[in-house]
Amino acid sequence: MSTTTDEKTYHGLTHDQIESFGAELDAIRQRVIADLGQADRDYLLNILKWQRGLEITGRALFYLPPAWPIAVGALSVSKILDNMEIGHNVMHGQYDWMGDPDLNSRMFDWDTVCPGEQWKYSHNYIHHTYTNILGKDRDIGYGILRMDPDQKWNPYYLGNPVYAFLLMVFFEWGVALHDLEVEEIVAGRRTWKDTKHLHRGLIRKIRGQVLKDYLLFPALTGPLFPLTFLGNATANLVRNIWAFNIIFCGHFPAGVASFSEEETGINEGTETQGMWYLRQLLGSANIAGGKLFHVMSGNLSHQIEHHLFPDIPARRYPEIAEEVREICERYGLPYNTGPLHKQLFSVAKKICRLALPGGQPKEADVTGVAPAHPLAA
Repeated sequence: MSTTTDEKTYHGLTHDQIESFGAELDAIRQRVIADLGQADRDYLLNILKWQRGLEITGRALFYLPPAWPIAVGALSVSKILDNMEIGHNVMHGQYDWMGDPDLNSRMFDWDTVCPGEQWKYSHNYIHHTYTNILGKDRDIGYGILRMDPDQKWNPYYLGNPVYAFLLMVFFEWGVALHDLEVEEIVAGRRTWKDTKHLHRGLIRKIRGQVLKDYLLFPALTGPLFPLTFLGNATANLVRNIWAFNIIFCGHFPAGVASFSEEETGINEGTETQGMWYLRQLLGSANIAGGKLFHVMSGNLSHQIEHHLFPDIPARRYPEIAEEVREICERYGLPYNTGPLHKQLFSVAKKICRLALPGGQPKEADVTGVAPAHPLAA
């Protein structure tokens, strides 16, 4: 199959090529789903065991002041595992098939100030449905930053690097307040009354987390209260910095595409499954690394595979990544990946560049299908 000059294309591919591309990805999805079983269950339960063991170890070591750095380290890793490999993935419904109510997406809640129910709406629904569509996906800049050159510049964005730094430090709070759309309230397009349905759940979750980390557990260590308080705050800070950087490297390095509502046809319902797959691919980026790095990132280092298959257990992403990459190469599509330092530098550069008017082109480097590399049927 090859393209002709008079065929209408979408991001370098004809309609038939996009549907063929989508069918190949559908086949991967069906094969993995059919293979889910005990190994996936054992993996999650093992991660849970490590996470709980590290949390108990960390909190116990706060009773031994010389072991404070180790306590903070253990608690930090525990919180990262809870947030990334357990919370994010379980609340995506990746393990609903297990039939375990404690690990069901409708029941699970994580160890952050953001209520799980609100996150599932803003992330699972809004972000994963409208990925990188400007004006629809609120993860583009989180209502605070200018992360796309098509976002109209104004002097407020001169503070882009400062806002990004503050969002990184207080990331769990930024995620918690995401649904409130505070920027819309400030602009007068939304009122606090419009967000009333969110307040009770938000207050309940924040109250519980603050009491646990900054009052109850410090109080249990008696005279070591200040050290334990500081240790819990440090662990939350470490988790915030790690999560922010992994997530920003998943969508904002150079070469990641954004889209307009008109070009996707999402409002008219004309976006096909193949077009949806293509948008997820072009709007995401991976981070190269070893097995432990992938676990600590919740396998969001495979952001491309996650966006293609958000409800498949994340532990499966590494095993299908090479296959996805090979398909992309055959279709002349980019597969955006690189080591953490390269992706971080690219993101930082974009944050600073977009603080100023203008910006780089948003398109990914799509070459389309070359006639010398015919597509699979």
